[in-house]
Amino acid sequence: MHTDTEHCVRAVQSKDARFDGWFFTAVLTTRIYCRPSCPVVPPKPENMTFYPSAAACQQAGFRACKRCRPDTSPGSPEWNQRADLVARAMRLIGDGIVDREGVPGLAARLGYSTRQIERQLLAELGAGPLALARAQRAQTARLLVETTVLPMAEIAFAAGFASIRTFNDTVREVFALSPSELRARLPKTRTQTTGGASTVVGTPAALNLRLPFRAPLNPDNLFGHLAATAVPGVEEWRDGAYRRTLRLPYGHGIAALTPKSDHIACRLTLSDLRDLPVASSRCRRMLDLDADPVAVDEQLRTDPVLAPLVAKAPGRRVPRTVDEAEFAVRAVLGQQVSTAAARTHAARLVTAYGDPVDDPEGGLTHLFPTPQALAALDPESLAMPRTRRATFTTLVAQLADGTLHLGVESDWPEARARLLALPGFGPWTVDVIAMRALGDPDAFLPTDLGIRRAAQELGLPSTPAALTARAAAWRPWRAYAVQYLWATDSHPINFLPV
Repeated sequence: MHTDTEHCVRAVQSKDARFDGWFFTAVLTTRIYCRPSCPVVPPKPENMTFYPSAAACQQAGFRACKRCRPDTSPGSPEWNQRADLVARAMRLIGDGIVDREGVPGLAARLGYSTRQIERQLLAELGAGPLALARAQRAQTARLLVETTVLPMAEIAFAAGFASIRTFNDTVREVFALSPSELRARLPKTRTQTTGGASTVVGTPAALNLRLPFRAPLNPDNLFGHLAATAVPGVEEWRDGAYRRTLRLPYGHGIAALTPKSDHIACRLTLSDLRDLPVASSRCRRMLDLDADPVAVDEQLRTDPVLAPLVAKAPGRRVPRTVDEAEFAVRAVLGQQVSTAAARTHAARLVTAYGDPVDDPEGGLTHLFPTPQALAALDPESLAMPRTRRATFTTLVAQLADGTLHLGVESDWPEARARLLALPGFGPWTVDVIAMRALGDPDAFLPTDLGIRRAAQELGLPSTPAALTARAAAWRPWRAYAVQYLWATDSHPINFLPV
C-alpha cells in the first residue's frame, strides 16, 4: 500500500486511524516518521515519503515521532491474512525467533535459505530480518524504560540487546533520546503511565500494557468464547478480565486481558522479562487485534443475509490461541461432546500433567501440559471412546516427536494435509484448528452444528456442500462469517461474561 502515494497522502491528511500499521509516513524536512493518524498538522505532500515498516523508516535515518508514537500502532493485518513466506517470517519475528535463534534459526523454521528470506523481506518491507527484530527490540526497550524502575543494564538484556552500548545507541537513534532521557520525561508519580503502558513502581515483573486495535471491535463473542471454553486452572474470567497462564521461551507468565473502548488493557506478570515481546505478541494474536474489521465487514455486507448481522454488531474478531499445539489437543477433546464436557476432560489433564504456577491475583494453578508430558500418559486413563483415545494419542505423539509441527510459521495447506492424514481428524476438526490455531481467515465450518442451525434460520443452504458454494462470496473472510453466524445463537460463547 505504501507505493500508492495518492492514497497514502489522503489517509494522512484525514488522520485516518484505520491505516495505522499499514504504512508509515516519513517527513523529509524533520527526519521524523509518524503513523497516518498523527495529531500534528500534516506536512506538505512533497515532504512526505512512505515506508511499509518502522524498521524501513529507521534504516533510512528517520526517528520515531514523540507525539503519535508510531512504534505502538497496531500491526499490519497483512501478516495474519496471508500464508506466504513473508507473512510467515513476520509472524515468527513477532514471536521473537530472531532474538533467540538468529536469522539462521528463522530460515530453518521456514525451510528457506537466509539469502532468500532476506531478499523477500527487503523487497516487500524495505528491511531485513535483523532490522525488523531491532525495531521490535527498540519498542520493548522503550516500554521497559518507561514502565519499570529496572536498571538500564537489566532492561538492555531483557529487551534482547547483546550489549548495553548497542542498547543505548539504538534507543538514541530511534527515539532521539537516551534511555535516561526517556525515563526523565515521565511524571514523578507513584504509578508511571504512558500512552503505551503503565506499572506500579516496585513491581517490575508486572506490566500494564495498552494493546491498540483498529476500530470497531466487538468484544462479545471474542471474550465470550474464551471465557465459556476456559479450562479451569489455566484460564478464568475474573473481575471483568480474561486471565490465562502462558508458557513462554524463557519462563512462564499470566496475562489478564480487559476490553476497553479504545484498547485492550493487558496486565502481564512474567517470570522473566525477556518474554515481554513474545507474551504481548501472543496476546494480540489470540485476540485478533491486528485484523482490519472495515475490510472484513465491507466484504460480508455485500451478502444481503449477512448484512443485518454485521450492521447490528460490527467488528467481530476470531478468538484464537496463544499455543497452537494446546488448541489442537483441546479440539480433539471437544469432538462430539459439549463445551462443559470438553472443559472437564482438559481440566483433568491439566491437574495431572500440567506444570504448577503461583497466581497471587487469582485462581490460576497450572500451565497447559506439553505434548511431551501428554505423550507419556496411559491411554487407558482417558475417559473417552477408544477411537477418540487413538486420535488423541496419535496427535500428541506426533506433536511430541516433531513429526507434526503447528506454529505461527505453519504453511496452512501443508498443516491441513498433515492433520487430515491423522486418524479421527475430519473436516470440522481440521477447519477449527486452521481457524483458531493457525489463524487462517478463510477457514470455514460448514459441518458445524451451530453454523447449520444459523443457516437454516437465516434461509441459507443448510447442507455442507450447498453452504460452502454460497460462502464462496464471503472469501477471503469466511472465518469472520462464522463468527456472525454463530452469534445468532444464545450460546454463552456469544456474550461478554458479566
